[in-house]
Amino acid sequence: MGDTAAAGDDLLQPGFAAPAREVSAGALVDELARVLGEAGIAEARQEARDIVAAVVDMPRFWPTAHRDEILEERVAAEGRRAAAKRASGAPFAYAVGRAAFRHLTLDVDERVLIPRQETELLVELVLEWAAREGSGGVAVDVGTGSGAIALALATEGRFDRVIATDISLGALTVARVNAEHLESVLRAQVEFRSGSLLAPVRDVRARVLVSNPPYIAHAEAAELPPSVRDWEPPIALYSGGEGMAATAALVRGAPAVLEPGGLLALELDSRRAALAAELALADGRYRDVSVRLDLAGRERILLARREDI
Repeated sequence: MGDTAAAGDDLLQPGFAAPAREVSAGALVDELARVLGEAGIAEARQEARDIVAAVVDMPRFWPTAHRDEILEERVAAEGRRAAAKRASGAPFAYAVGRAAFRHLTLDVDERVLIPRQETELLVELVLEWAAREGSGGVAVDVGTGSGAIALALATEGRFDRVIATDISLGALTVARVNAEHLESVLRAQVEFRSGSLLAPVRDVRARVLVSNPPYIAHAEAAELPPSVRDWEPPIALYSGGEGMAATAALVRGAPAVLEPGGLLALELDSRRAALAAELALADGRYRDVSVRLDLAGRERILLARREDI
């Protein structure tokens, strides 16, 4: 009996695989759809299909076009874990462990914010400005999280160097992993620095300083969807000063980091966009101050150039 127990234990050691249970892509979609539907997830079948596509790292239509393809048990197990996490209330991106951002696919988990479309627009405006002004220089991404902004600028832009900062060591770990995955397509050197807001880049003269800072007031937490409030990192969501502390600190401090004519680009809470613009205008060290709209027509992005002197 002892020998039998030992042999059974060996199957649990590294190098020994549990007996495989074959499952097709279509059958796994059906299975996950039932799990998600029972949890009250809207459009459960669509989400089940998207989970399977994510775990096999293929386009969304792949599970439908390859219903009869047999999946490795490891892949099926990953899909089941993702569905269980999604059924528990986790956002889809955290459930599958990745998120799309512009042309990139990034690893994400609860240490970082899930990248959003508004931030894609922020990057687009920075890239358009840089294309008009010419290539080169340093871009700084403050509060990089998953590295979404920094890595988009480094893969799509024409900067010499991109510096990404974050106060969260966990977030920097995620961002570094994403940079490693994208190493072959990076056009610029990417450097990661730890610290709060502008403290890590006091020695830098940047052509662009961009940030999606925390901008939600603590008193507004109850207004957030549970998928945000209960899952995303509070340090990346909430700011003091009724949501304005981080934004105000960046507006005040950016001229010391930007080179003459350099661009400050910030994502904003639409409720406080006008106040952010007023801060930049009153500062006296900026020109060309403007607030841009997101795709829903809300005031969401502050652009301002440092004076030339």
